[in-house]
Amino acid sequence: MASLSSRLARIWRHRWVDEAHVRRALPAEMLDRLERRVGASERRHSGEIRICVEAGLPMSYLWRDATARERAIMMFSKLRVWDTAHNNGVLIYLLLADHAIEIVADRGIDLHVDDAAWAATAGHMGEAFREGRFEDGLTQALEEVSALLVEHFPLAEGEKDRNELPDAPVIL
Repeated sequence: MASLSSRLARIWRHRWVDEAHVRRALPAEMLDRLERRVGASERRHSGEIRICVEAGLPMSYLWRDATARERAIMMFSKLRVWDTAHNNGVLIYLLLADHAIEIVADRGIDLHVDDAAWAATAGHMGEAFREGRFEDGLTQALEEVSALLVEHFPLAEGEKDRNELPDAPVIL
C-alpha cells in the first residue's frame, strides 16, 4: 500500500490534470483523424477498436488506490467493448495523470495474442508519447492492433464490416 503522502500527491495530480490537458495533447482535429483511422481499420476485419483518454481517475478510484488497469477494465465494460459478435473488441486506454497506457482485449482476440504483444504495442505508444508525438503513437498502436485483428479476424471476400461500436475516441 502506498504511503499517505504518495496517495495525497496522486490525488492532487489527478485533480489537477483535467480535460484541458487532454485537449492540448489530443486536439479536436487529431481526434477526427483518429476516428477516421479506426473506421478504416475496421473495414479490414470484424473486430472493434475503441480509444479512451481520461485526464484523471474519479475520486472513488483514488480513495481505494485503484490502478489504471482497473479503470481500463471498467471502461472496457462501460463502453461495451466486450459486447461484439466475435468477442474481438480492443480498448486502448490512456490515463494522463498517471502517464499510463492500458490495452484491454476481449477473449476472442486474447486467445490469439499474448500479453507480450499487447505490452509491446503499449511500449511503442509510450516511446512516442514521451517525445510528444501523441498522434504518431496512437496511429502506430491502431496499425499494430489492426494487423492483429486482420490476421485473426479478417473479413471474408465481399463481406462488409458490421460497425458494432462508435469509432470516435472517448474523452473523459
